[in-house]
Amino acid sequence: MDTGVQTTVPAEKSDVSAATKTPTTLSSDCIINFARGDPMLYEPYWKNKGDRCKMVTLGDELMSYFSNALNLCWFLMPELDCAIRRLHRVVGNAEADNRFIIVGNGSTQTFHALLYALSSPGHPEPVSVVAAAPFYSSYPEETEFLQSRLYKWAGDANCFDKDGAYIEVVTSPNNPDGSIRHTVVNREGGKSIHDLAYYWPQYTPITHKADHDVMLFTFSKATGHAGSRIGWAIIKDKAIAAKIVKFVELSSIGVSKESQLRAATILGVISEDCQNPRRRKLIRVRAAHNVRPMEKAPRSGDEKQRNFRLARVPTGLL
Repeated sequence: MDTGVQTTVPAEKSDVSAATKTPTTLSSDCIINFARGDPMLYEPYWKNKGDRCKMVTLGDELMSYFSNALNLCWFLMPELDCAIRRLHRVVGNAEADNRFIIVGNGSTQTFHALLYALSSPGHPEPVSVVAAAPFYSSYPEETEFLQSRLYKWAGDANCFDKDGAYIEVVTSPNNPDGSIRHTVVNREGGKSIHDLAYYWPQYTPITHKADHDVMLFTFSKATGHAGSRIGWAIIKDKAIAAKIVKFVELSSIGVSKESQLRAATILGVISEDCQNPRRRKLIRVRAAHNVRPMEKAPRSGDEKQRNFRLARVPTGLL
Protein backbone atom coordinates (compact mmCIF):
# COMPACT_ATOMS: atom_id res chain seq x y z
CA MET A 1 0.00 0.00 0.00
CA ASP A 2 1.32 3.40 -0.99
CA THR A 3 1.09 6.37 1.32
CA GLY A 4 2.78 9.73 1.82
CA VAL A 5 5.05 10.80 4.67
CA GLN A 6 6.51 14.20 5.39
CA THR A 7 10.28 14.44 5.30
CA THR A 8 12.21 16.26 8.01
CA VAL A 9 12.94 19.89 7.16
CA PRO A 10 16.34 21.32 8.21
CA ALA A 11 16.21 24.21 10.70
CA GLU A 12 17.45 26.73 8.13
CA LYS A 13 14.59 25.72 5.82
CA SER A 14 11.90 25.30 8.44
CA ASP A 15 9.28 27.04 6.34
CA VAL A 16 5.94 25.30 6.01
CA SER A 17 6.16 25.50 2.22
CA ALA A 18 9.54 23.79 2.30
CA ALA A 19 8.09 20.50 3.54
CA THR A 20 7.79 17.87 0.82
CA LYS A 21 5.98 14.59 0.63
CA THR A 22 7.86 11.49 -0.43
CA PRO A 23 5.94 8.31 -1.30
CA THR A 24 6.93 5.15 0.46
CA THR A 25 5.74 1.56 0.62
CA LEU A 26 4.56 0.00 3.87
CA SER A 27 5.65 -3.52 4.65
CA SER A 28 3.25 -6.00 6.22
CA ASP A 29 5.01 -5.74 9.60
CA CYS A 30 5.36 -1.94 9.75
CA ILE A 31 4.10 0.16 12.65
CA ILE A 32 1.89 3.19 12.06
CA ASN A 33 1.83 5.68 14.92
CA PHE A 34 -1.69 6.95 15.57
CA ALA A 35 -0.80 8.43 18.97
CA ARG A 36 -1.30 11.98 17.71
CA GLY A 37 -3.75 13.22 15.12
CA ASP A 38 -3.85 16.54 13.28
CA PRO A 39 -7.29 17.60 11.97
CA MET A 40 -6.10 19.02 8.64
CA LEU A 41 -8.93 17.14 6.95
CA TYR A 42 -11.05 20.23 7.60
CA GLU A 43 -8.73 22.63 5.77
CA PRO A 44 -10.48 22.43 2.34
CA TYR A 45 -13.82 23.09 4.01
CA TRP A 46 -12.59 26.26 5.72
CA LYS A 47 -10.81 27.48 2.59
CA ASN A 48 -14.21 27.53 0.92
CA LYS A 49 -15.41 29.98 3.58
CA GLY A 50 -13.13 32.72 2.25
CA ASP A 51 -13.00 35.71 4.60
CA ARG A 52 -16.16 34.87 6.56
CA CYS A 53 -13.95 33.83 9.51
CA LYS A 54 -11.63 36.81 9.25
CA MET A 55 -11.06 38.87 12.37
CA VAL A 56 -8.98 42.01 12.95
CA THR A 57 -7.74 43.34 16.29
CA LEU A 58 -6.04 46.67 17.00
CA GLY A 59 -3.04 47.23 19.23
CA ASP A 60 -5.06 48.82 22.02
CA GLU A 61 -7.64 46.03 22.19
CA LEU A 62 -7.80 42.90 24.40
CA MET A 63 -5.19 44.21 26.84
CA SER A 64 -6.88 43.47 30.17
CA TYR A 65 -6.71 40.18 32.05
CA PHE A 66 -10.47 40.44 32.51
CA SER A 67 -13.10 39.59 29.93
CA ASN A 68 -16.16 39.96 32.14
CA ALA A 69 -15.51 40.70 35.81
CA LEU A 70 -19.17 40.02 36.64
CA ASN A 71 -19.04 36.45 35.32
CA LEU A 72 -17.90 33.52 37.48
CA CYS A 73 -15.50 32.64 34.66
CA TRP A 74 -14.07 36.16 34.49
CA PHE A 75 -11.64 35.38 31.64
CA LEU A 76 -14.36 33.97 29.32
CA MET A 77 -15.07 36.39 26.47
CA PRO A 78 -18.83 37.14 26.23
CA GLU A 79 -18.66 36.54 22.48
CA LEU A 80 -17.39 32.99 22.99
CA ASP A 81 -19.89 32.34 25.77
CA CYS A 82 -22.76 33.26 23.44
CA ALA A 83 -21.29 31.36 20.47
CA ILE A 84 -20.89 28.13 22.47
CA ARG A 85 -24.43 28.25 23.85
CA ARG A 86 -25.85 29.08 20.43
CA LEU A 87 -24.04 26.24 18.66
CA HIS A 88 -25.16 23.66 21.22
CA ARG A 89 -28.75 24.87 20.79
CA VAL A 90 -28.53 24.67 17.00
CA VAL A 91 -26.84 21.26 16.89
CA GLY A 92 -28.83 19.88 19.82
CA ASN A 93 -25.95 17.83 21.21
CA ALA A 94 -25.75 19.29 24.73
CA GLU A 95 -27.76 21.37 27.18
CA ALA A 96 -25.83 24.59 27.68
CA ASP A 97 -28.51 27.07 28.75
CA ASN A 98 -28.64 27.80 32.50
CA ARG A 99 -25.28 26.09 32.88
CA PHE A 100 -21.81 27.42 33.69
CA ILE A 101 -19.45 27.60 30.70
CA ILE A 102 -15.76 27.47 31.64
CA VAL A 103 -13.12 27.95 28.95
CA GLY A 104 -9.64 26.46 29.11
CA ASN A 105 -6.43 26.31 27.08
CA GLY A 106 -7.55 23.32 25.05
CA SER A 107 -9.39 20.34 26.50
CA THR A 108 -6.12 19.12 28.06
CA GLN A 109 -5.92 21.95 30.59
CA THR A 110 -9.68 21.76 31.07
CA PHE A 111 -9.40 18.03 31.84
CA HIS A 112 -6.75 18.73 34.50
CA ALA A 113 -9.01 21.43 35.94
CA LEU A 114 -11.91 18.98 36.12
CA LEU A 115 -9.83 16.39 37.97
CA TYR A 116 -8.84 19.08 40.46
CA ALA A 117 -12.42 20.30 40.85
CA LEU A 118 -13.93 16.84 41.35
CA SER A 119 -11.36 15.64 43.87
CA SER A 120 -11.13 16.80 47.47
CA PRO A 121 -8.14 17.48 49.75
CA GLY A 122 -10.13 15.95 52.61
CA HIS A 123 -9.76 12.36 51.36
CA PRO A 124 -7.18 10.19 53.18
CA GLU A 125 -5.77 9.01 49.82
CA PRO A 126 -5.91 10.15 46.18
CA VAL A 127 -9.22 9.68 44.37
CA SER A 128 -9.10 6.89 41.76
CA VAL A 129 -9.56 7.95 38.13
CA VAL A 130 -10.83 5.26 35.77
CA ALA A 131 -12.11 4.83 32.20
CA ALA A 132 -13.54 1.79 30.45
CA ALA A 133 -11.07 0.16 28.07
CA PRO A 134 -10.30 0.83 25.33
CA PHE A 135 -9.78 4.43 26.42
CA TYR A 136 -8.01 7.51 25.09
CA SER A 137 -4.30 6.70 25.34
CA SER A 138 -3.37 10.03 26.96
CA TYR A 139 -5.72 9.72 29.97
CA PRO A 140 -3.25 7.77 32.16
CA GLU A 141 -0.31 10.06 31.36
CA GLU A 142 -2.34 13.25 31.79
CA THR A 143 -3.74 12.05 35.10
CA GLU A 144 -0.32 11.15 36.49
CA PHE A 145 1.65 14.03 34.95
CA LEU A 146 1.23 16.53 37.80
CA GLN A 147 1.85 13.82 40.41
CA SER A 148 -1.07 15.20 42.36
CA ARG A 149 -1.89 13.97 45.84
CA LEU A 150 -5.58 14.55 45.06
CA TYR A 151 -6.10 11.87 42.39
CA LYS A 152 -4.35 8.97 40.65
CA TRP A 153 -4.92 6.80 37.60
CA ALA A 154 -6.55 3.46 38.50
CA GLY A 155 -7.03 1.86 35.10
CA ASP A 156 -9.95 0.10 33.43
CA ALA A 157 -13.36 1.00 34.86
CA ASN A 158 -14.61 -2.50 33.98
CA CYS A 159 -12.14 -3.97 36.51
CA PHE A 160 -12.45 -1.30 39.19
CA ASP A 161 -13.73 -2.76 42.47
CA LYS A 162 -12.32 -0.41 45.07
CA ASP A 163 -14.63 1.19 47.63
CA GLY A 164 -14.73 4.93 48.15
CA ALA A 165 -14.54 7.98 45.95
CA TYR A 166 -13.67 7.71 42.28
CA ILE A 167 -13.86 9.71 39.05
CA GLU A 168 -14.95 7.88 35.89
CA VAL A 169 -14.09 9.41 32.53
CA VAL A 170 -16.70 8.57 29.90
CA THR A 171 -15.75 9.37 26.30
CA SER A 172 -18.70 9.19 23.93
CA PRO A 173 -18.30 8.62 21.05
CA ASN A 174 -15.26 6.79 22.34
CA ASN A 175 -11.68 7.37 21.28
CA PRO A 176 -10.38 5.06 19.80
CA ASP A 177 -13.29 2.84 18.71
CA GLY A 178 -16.15 5.34 18.21
CA SER A 179 -18.61 3.44 20.40
CA ILE A 180 -21.32 5.22 22.37
CA ARG A 181 -20.44 5.00 26.07
CA HIS A 182 -22.16 5.31 29.43
CA THR A 183 -20.86 5.10 32.98
CA VAL A 184 -19.71 1.63 34.01
CA VAL A 185 -18.94 1.74 37.74
CA ASN A 186 -22.15 3.42 38.98
CA ARG A 187 -21.40 3.23 42.70
CA GLU A 188 -21.92 5.57 45.62
CA GLY A 189 -19.20 8.17 46.02
CA GLY A 190 -18.42 8.35 42.32
CA LYS A 191 -18.33 11.32 39.98
CA SER A 192 -18.02 11.36 36.22
CA ILE A 193 -16.52 13.46 33.45
CA HIS A 194 -18.34 13.07 30.14
CA ASP A 195 -15.81 13.80 27.42
CA LEU A 196 -18.00 14.64 24.42
CA ALA A 197 -15.23 15.83 22.11
CA TYR A 198 -16.62 13.76 19.24
CA TYR A 199 -20.33 14.22 19.90
CA TRP A 200 -20.84 16.30 16.77
CA PRO A 201 -22.83 15.37 13.64
CA GLN A 202 -19.71 14.94 11.47
CA TYR A 203 -18.69 12.00 13.70
CA THR A 204 -21.94 10.41 14.87
CA PRO A 205 -25.72 10.93 14.60
CA ILE A 206 -27.00 13.28 17.31
CA THR A 207 -29.69 11.20 19.00
CA HIS A 208 -30.26 13.23 22.17
CA LYS A 209 -29.24 16.38 24.00
CA ALA A 210 -26.59 15.42 26.56
CA ASP A 211 -27.25 16.87 29.99
CA HIS A 212 -24.64 15.53 32.41
CA ASP A 213 -23.27 17.27 35.49
CA VAL A 214 -19.83 17.68 33.90
CA MET A 215 -19.33 17.78 30.11
CA LEU A 216 -16.10 18.46 28.23
CA PHE A 217 -15.75 19.78 24.66
CA THR A 218 -12.87 20.92 22.47
CA PHE A 219 -12.65 23.38 19.60
CA SER A 220 -10.17 21.16 17.75
CA LYS A 221 -12.67 18.30 17.26
CA ALA A 222 -15.68 20.53 16.65
CA THR A 223 -14.09 22.51 13.81
CA GLY A 224 -10.54 21.24 13.23
CA HIS A 225 -8.83 24.34 14.66
CA ALA A 226 -6.45 22.52 17.00
CA GLY A 227 -3.87 25.29 17.01
CA SER A 228 -6.17 27.79 18.72
CA ARG A 229 -6.09 25.73 21.95
CA ILE A 230 -9.65 26.23 23.12
CA GLY A 231 -11.64 23.79 25.23
CA TRP A 232 -14.69 24.29 27.39
CA ALA A 233 -16.61 22.57 30.15
CA ILE A 234 -20.37 22.76 30.73
CA ILE A 235 -21.07 22.50 34.45
CA LYS A 236 -24.25 22.34 36.52
CA ASP A 237 -22.82 22.90 40.01
CA LYS A 238 -21.52 26.39 40.83
CA ALA A 239 -18.99 25.17 43.42
CA ILE A 240 -17.38 22.80 40.90
CA ALA A 241 -17.37 25.54 38.26
CA ALA A 242 -15.62 27.89 40.70
CA LYS A 243 -12.87 25.32 41.35
CA ILE A 244 -12.30 24.90 37.61
CA VAL A 245 -11.97 28.66 37.25
CA LYS A 246 -9.46 28.74 40.13
CA PHE A 247 -7.33 26.03 38.47
CA VAL A 248 -7.15 27.94 35.16
CA GLU A 249 -6.51 31.18 37.04
CA LEU A 250 -3.55 29.73 38.95
CA SER A 251 -2.05 27.77 36.06
CA SER A 252 -2.35 30.29 33.21
CA ILE A 253 -4.26 33.38 34.49
CA GLY A 254 -6.98 32.83 31.93
CA VAL A 255 -7.13 31.99 28.22
CA SER A 256 -5.93 33.98 25.20
CA LYS A 257 -8.58 36.49 24.15
CA GLU A 258 -7.42 36.34 20.53
CA SER A 259 -8.01 32.58 20.46
CA GLN A 260 -11.38 33.01 22.13
CA LEU A 261 -12.54 35.60 19.60
CA ARG A 262 -11.37 33.45 16.71
CA ALA A 263 -13.27 30.50 18.14
CA ALA A 264 -16.37 32.66 18.63
CA THR A 265 -16.22 33.84 15.03
CA ILE A 266 -15.82 30.34 13.61
CA LEU A 267 -18.50 28.79 15.83
CA GLY A 268 -20.78 31.62 14.77
CA VAL A 269 -20.23 30.79 11.10
CA ILE A 270 -21.16 27.15 11.77
CA SER A 271 -24.35 28.16 13.59
CA GLU A 272 -25.33 30.48 10.74
CA ASP A 273 -24.75 27.77 8.15
CA CYS A 274 -26.70 25.18 10.16
CA GLN A 275 -29.65 27.55 10.44
CA ASN A 276 -29.58 28.34 6.71
CA PRO A 277 -31.21 25.46 4.73
CA ARG A 278 -29.15 26.17 1.59
CA ARG A 279 -25.84 26.31 3.44
CA ARG A 280 -26.80 23.24 5.51
CA LYS A 281 -27.10 21.27 2.25
CA LEU A 282 -23.64 22.46 1.18
CA ILE A 283 -22.21 21.31 4.54
CA ARG A 284 -23.54 17.79 3.89
CA VAL A 285 -22.23 17.70 0.33
CA ARG A 286 -18.74 18.84 1.38
CA ALA A 287 -18.69 16.46 4.33
CA ALA A 288 -19.49 13.58 1.98
CA HIS A 289 -16.77 14.78 -0.41
CA ASN A 290 -14.18 14.81 2.39
CA VAL A 291 -15.17 11.44 3.86
CA ARG A 292 -15.34 9.36 0.67
CA PRO A 293 -11.68 9.79 -0.31
CA MET A 294 -10.74 8.43 3.14
CA GLU A 295 -12.99 5.42 2.59
CA LYS A 296 -11.32 4.68 -0.73
CA ALA A 297 -7.70 5.28 0.30
CA PRO A 298 -7.01 1.92 1.98
CA ARG A 299 -8.40 0.13 -1.06
CA SER A 300 -5.81 1.57 -3.45
CA GLY A 301 -2.63 -0.29 -4.35
CA ASP A 302 -2.37 -4.04 -3.94
CA GLU A 303 -5.88 -5.36 -3.38
CA LYS A 304 -4.50 -8.66 -2.15
CA GLN A 305 -2.68 -7.10 0.77
CA ARG A 306 -4.28 -4.41 2.96
CA ASN A 307 -2.35 -3.04 5.90
CA PHE A 308 -5.36 -1.47 7.55
CA ARG A 309 -8.98 -0.58 6.89
CA LEU A 310 -11.23 2.34 7.78
CA ALA A 311 -14.74 1.73 9.03
CA ARG A 312 -17.59 2.63 6.73
CA VAL A 313 -19.25 5.89 7.65
CA PRO A 314 -22.89 5.48 8.85
CA THR A 315 -25.40 7.15 6.57
CA GLY A 316 -26.81 9.03 9.55
CA LEU A 317 -23.71 11.22 9.57
CA LEU A 318 -24.50 12.76 6.20
